[in-house]
Amino acid sequence: MAVFVYLTVVVGLIFMLGESKNPVLKKLFHYAPPLIWTYFIPMLSTTFAIIPQESSLYGFVATYILPVGLLLLLLSANVPATLRLGPKALLMFLAGTLGVIIGGPIALAIFQPWLPEDAWKGVAALAGSWIGGSANMAAMIEAVGTPKEILSPIIVVDTVVGYSWMGIMIFLAGFQDKFNKWNKADDSIIQSVNKEMNDIQRKNERPIQVPQLLGLLGLAFGVSYIVLKIAEKLPQSAVLSTTTWTVMIISAIGILFSFTPVKKLEGYGASKVGYTAIYLLLATIGARADLTYVIDSPQYVLMGIVWLSIHILVIFIAARLLRAPLFFVAVGSQGNIGGTSSAPIVASVFQPSLAPVGLLMGIVGNVVGSYAAVLCAQLAKMVATML
Repeated sequence: MAVFVYLTVVVGLIFMLGESKNPVLKKLFHYAPPLIWTYFIPMLSTTFAIIPQESSLYGFVATYILPVGLLLLLLSANVPATLRLGPKALLMFLAGTLGVIIGGPIALAIFQPWLPEDAWKGVAALAGSWIGGSANMAAMIEAVGTPKEILSPIIVVDTVVGYSWMGIMIFLAGFQDKFNKWNKADDSIIQSVNKEMNDIQRKNERPIQVPQLLGLLGLAFGVSYIVLKIAEKLPQSAVLSTTTWTVMIISAIGILFSFTPVKKLEGYGASKVGYTAIYLLLATIGARADLTYVIDSPQYVLMGIVWLSIHILVIFIAARLLRAPLFFVAVGSQGNIGGTSSAPIVASVFQPSLAPVGLLMGIVGNVVGSYAAVLCAQLAKMVATML
């Protein structure tokens, strides 16, 4: 409970200060948005032993709070409007996936002489995270049996390198018009869909009321718990763990609800409550990382940088070939690297009403990543064996 209180206070202060009119704070949060600090402050707190690196709270949030956040965010999903964005968004996502699959083994081949023999198991875990998010990472850790001494620096790499890239993408949002003009990319359909969804949200938005708030909380927690219990009884494998089943089923239910009157709960702030759950999850992810591992194991960080650079190179080459706008680069990359936790946040920075598009990409990442991460792990194992 003490850890929970600490993290909620930290996250609350970060977002309150992010709204400050103070010129210094305003400039600070312009270049380093609150989301970055949501990871970084808990990470520093663990590094300086203010909070523990391991806590039952972290597993609780991932198991019970993540599905609640996903379900509430998906109530606002406008699938027909999203489909009008065309195939480029999906192609950019797949390009990002390809970059992760080939980047892992290549980076491992470069740094294997400075890494332990079973470092490929760390690559497998990180591949799970970088193609779909924490649910896939948990599945890969269980599948290959990643040792704790390798997993700790890998979590730091995931947090420091992965979310540094997210921060860069958020920064690049201000340059999307210049990029699209240079790339000769037509983003008119993105602007049109963004305006349409924004108009729908404004039309349906109402002041939050206690009955509706309690209703959406009861719905989210009730459905999530039932889905979790069903997922526990489904067949388990290296690809399909309880967590993966839960995310896949809860995502399908959320999309289904978006076609029913249940979606009206979005007008009472369903997605805002959903984001609150996701932000708390992100804080617990940051709390699992100890920055001392960066000093102790710089080779892992360098491997992660090379790996991510390959992913970035591949996705920007694809963007150039497809004449894709920067928004598709952002959601395609974060659908892989960040998954369901950060893809909608990055999407909302680029186009405020298109957060559900980022979330849908994160869901695709979770589904595709269940298999793509296994392929990446096998390639990494082959590299480790040959070297």
